[in-house]
Amino acid sequence: GRPAAACVLGIDLGTTSVKTALLVGAERGQVVAESCSRETQAHTSSLEAGPQGMEQNVQRIIRALNECLAALPRQQLQRVSHIGISGQMHGIVFWKKDKGCKWTECGTGPTFEPEEVSHLITWQDGRCSPTFLSSLPLPQAHISLATGFGCATVYWYLKKSPDFLKSYDAAGTIHDYVVAMLCDLKKPLMSVQNATSWGYFNSRNKSWNTDILKKSGFPVHLLPEVGDPGSIAGRTISAWHGIPKGAKVGIALGDFQCSVYSCLTERTDAVLNIGTSAQLTVSMPQGFQPPETPDPSSAITYFPYFNGDYLAVAASLNGGNVLATFVDMVARWTEDLGLQVQESAIYTKIIKAALAQNNSKLSVHPTIFGERHIPEQLASVTNIAVSDLSLGHVTRALCRGIVENLCSMLPVQRLMETGVRRILGSGSALTRNEVLRQEVERIFPFPVVYGKDVDAAVGAAMVMFHRK
Repeated sequence: GRPAAACVLGIDLGTTSVKTALLVGAERGQVVAESCSRETQAHTSSLEAGPQGMEQNVQRIIRALNECLAALPRQQLQRVSHIGISGQMHGIVFWKKDKGCKWTECGTGPTFEPEEVSHLITWQDGRCSPTFLSSLPLPQAHISLATGFGCATVYWYLKKSPDFLKSYDAAGTIHDYVVAMLCDLKKPLMSVQNATSWGYFNSRNKSWNTDILKKSGFPVHLLPEVGDPGSIAGRTISAWHGIPKGAKVGIALGDFQCSVYSCLTERTDAVLNIGTSAQLTVSMPQGFQPPETPDPSSAITYFPYFNGDYLAVAASLNGGNVLATFVDMVARWTEDLGLQVQESAIYTKIIKAALAQNNSKLSVHPTIFGERHIPEQLASVTNIAVSDLSLGHVTRALCRGIVENLCSMLPVQRLMETGVRRILGSGSALTRNEVLRQEVERIFPFPVVYGKDVDAAVGAAMVMFHRK
């Protein structure tokens, strides 16, 4: 009867749901013993920013987290030695240091409830117009400032509602908040990953642009301290849903980096994820440093990863959402013709029709949602011939266009120069659509491996597992 092995808990606080995963050691690394997911239903209206605002109720997010933990087996939670936490980047939540939460007893043991805490202003927030952003001081950072970035949101409050900021003396991402509450941190601690996502942070020397910010009256006392991703932020100050007091809690991590970490095993792998949107990601060589200033017209963003490494990311706004819009269009056309067809049936039929058409001369540029580096460019269809007007031809060309668009952002030549040997394919749109997979294999001259899905909660747990 050897003592049971320690577990690692991974938590991801997402845009729509909270996920938890328990990892245990196995002969070949680690396996997911249990996992749970709960929708937060936390979206709420923004009083100050109106329809442009995108805010979430922190109480509801923490309630979903508590429900997830209550659903996990208690005997395994009692064996948790480390906790890894990831979440949506860029967003910001404010709180009062000594009144951020109160600890109470619930059915599964002690837990904390938010107290003097603002709403979470998420990465999707649109209150900072291009005109407003251009009025702000130029950051000394390698990523262009955008609406929804933590520092831009603070500037917005500073100019539009300064009294709001006077109510709080701490700020962080939603996952930084959870770490601060669990460990009772007197000053929030943030990873380089999250700090970079806020803007006004120089990831080369790992410091905030304090001089630039102070000159413009920015409340720099709200900025968290910054540490390396993978380091320990502190220990739990109380038992938590049966997790022992004193469990080590990692500094909060970016959800994107954790998703990649959950499936990227070799530096020579690239990760292609097509869900609602699409991303193509590759590890930069060791020692790579991003440029000193951002290039707004560049399709590639460099995200801080682990151990000083960077990921090159082509993040397209056009993925499975383009196919969903096409299906919706076909459904509306058939309805206008007086016919009723379920969207799910249309999806199955267009894929079947496209599988019967191995080629299509049609050229579809599918950017109906624009792209961050060229927001004004919309979609187009060219090379239209009478022979290629069937539903199968159009669907085939559309699927190819989605992959080609991503490939234009991070070209094959660039992947080869970085040393890529294999592509890991993931995401709901890719796993459900054989035509999309065929086009990936046609366009990229590398073997493609499917099936390992990206999971930020698992990634956050894996980071802590490897630091044990």
